[in-house]
Amino acid sequence: MEQIKSICLFSGGLDSILAVKVLEAQGIAVTAVKFVTPLFGSEYIKNPRALMDAVWGKWRISLKVVDITEDYFPMLKAPAHGYGKNFNPCIDCKILMVKKAGEMMVELGAHFLATGEVIGQRPMSQRRDTMRIVERDSGMEGRLLRPLCARLLPETIPEKEGLVKRELLYDFSGRSRTHQMELAASLGITDYPSPAGGCVLTDPVLSKRIEYVVKTYREISGRDISLCRVGRHFIWPDGAHLVVGRNQGENTRLAELIGWGTHVIKAADFPGPLGLLRDAAPSPERLLAAAGIVVRYGKAKNEPSARVSLKELETGTERIITAAPLWETESLGLRHL
Repeated sequence: MEQIKSICLFSGGLDSILAVKVLEAQGIAVTAVKFVTPLFGSEYIKNPRALMDAVWGKWRISLKVVDITEDYFPMLKAPAHGYGKNFNPCIDCKILMVKKAGEMMVELGAHFLATGEVIGQRPMSQRRDTMRIVERDSGMEGRLLRPLCARLLPETIPEKEGLVKRELLYDFSGRSRTHQMELAASLGITDYPSPAGGCVLTDPVLSKRIEYVVKTYREISGRDISLCRVGRHFIWPDGAHLVVGRNQGENTRLAELIGWGTHVIKAADFPGPLGLLRDAAPSPERLLAAAGIVVRYGKAKNEPSARVSLKELETGTERIITAAPLWETESLGLRHL
């Protein structure tokens, strides 16, 4: 008899763990797939083996890690179904992942796809109507099974064909994780992550920074996204971008990301933040303003002026200027993200 095979989207949360285990309990061979980009799972882009080994070690789940950055950023710039409350294109994100998983399904000779989705658990992407949209627009209509809430949904093709026993699937709904936790206990699964705070694109502050980068930069790198997570951000009307560290930890992180900018700015004689300026041809006035912002957040903020080091990364040229702390930025048209 032919082995039934499934591809299951895997977030690493309890729901996706259970979706895999529910299918495996029916004798189905499941390959879990974790999609990663600089926005989520970035630490596994260069080292997927670490996650694959951890998932196998904890739950005996066979995992593939797939980088979808090349397809993700174009979608993020202009999602067909729009954004949520912030810069979160939840529906189009899920469509993309299901579509990519569908391609893997064909490549690996699997019979259907699965996810750990539960009706009503997330306000945008896990409603009945949006779940249908995901199936339709991904081209996987009828082939996408949600084992944890399948009995609340129409039968899928694998159920109709007898590849999956519907009576052994579940009817979970809503935001409570009580039923999932009870199921986990019955399966002997005790080591699983607590529910996370959600996608970084739903964070009100971080999403604004990412939106600026995605919609402004012609090409986007992982370093651009990493910078969004650090420091204070100042944007000039012409697109010049200054990032200033808020503490020693952020200064250290900025030092690791120096290649992102065109100039490194730091105090010459007093403790203070590190600043990275991205401006290909800054005027003397621009450099003075950027230096003034660095002084403003350092130990010399109450002094009339202080000496500041400016280093141009392309040439390696470094010089010292004197700048007063810059408190009033509205006249310069600066946005503070």
